Amino acid sequence: MSQPSIPTPRTRLVREPDRAVYDREAAYQILDEGFLCHVGFAVDGQPFVIPTSYGRKDDNLLIHGSAASRMLRQLKDGIPVCVTVTLLDGLVLARSIFNHSMNYRSVVVLGKATLVDQPEEKLEALRLLSEHIIPGRWADVRQPNERELKATSVLKVPIEEFSAKVRKGPVVDDEEDYSFPTWAGIIPLETRVGTPIDDARLLPGRAVPEYARRYSR
Repeated sequence: MSQPSIPTPRTRLVREPDRAVYDREAAYQILDEGFLCHVGFAVDGQPFVIPTSYGRKDDNLLIHGSAASRMLRQLKDGIPVCVTVTLLDGLVLARSIFNHSMNYRSVVVLGKATLVDQPEEKLEALRLLSEHIIPGRWADVRQPNERELKATSVLKVPIEEFSAKVRKGPVVDDEEDYSFPTWAGIIPLETRVGTPIDDARLLPGRAVPEYARRYSR
């Protein structure tokens, strides 16, 4: 396990600090398992939060976007952003409604997003985004043409100021509530991968590729 990073005043957890994780390797494990992030930013004092896909390259987040998006129109020398990724593992049902909770793993990254605009770097970033979501797909499909590249954007956010937060384990009730006559426990939650479904216009003889048939997260 890598050495814990030193939290900044903005990333140090104040509420439930026992759930804080500042280890970079542990944070990267969470980031590498997810593929949907929420990007928060402000435009003229109005906050926005946008869900989008992402990938990771070493100590950088790569965020997918549209060249026509509101966020991209604010990019000059970069825009301050808050990027969050959350994996939900279970509902924690306590005896007291106050003590209900969730088991989860989350990461918050604060930084400045800059545009990846060099053609070769942008194409490689898009490949990394694709491989993060479904490894093996990029080499099996048509590559983006010039028009598609212009319509697509990739933002890069250094993973420098970050923190993770993890809640796992059983119900925690107040001692006097353990005698309350109701069920308490965990409802596990997980992302389930179903059987791939052929597209209606699939060419004859095209079998489901191994990376789709055996896909897991």
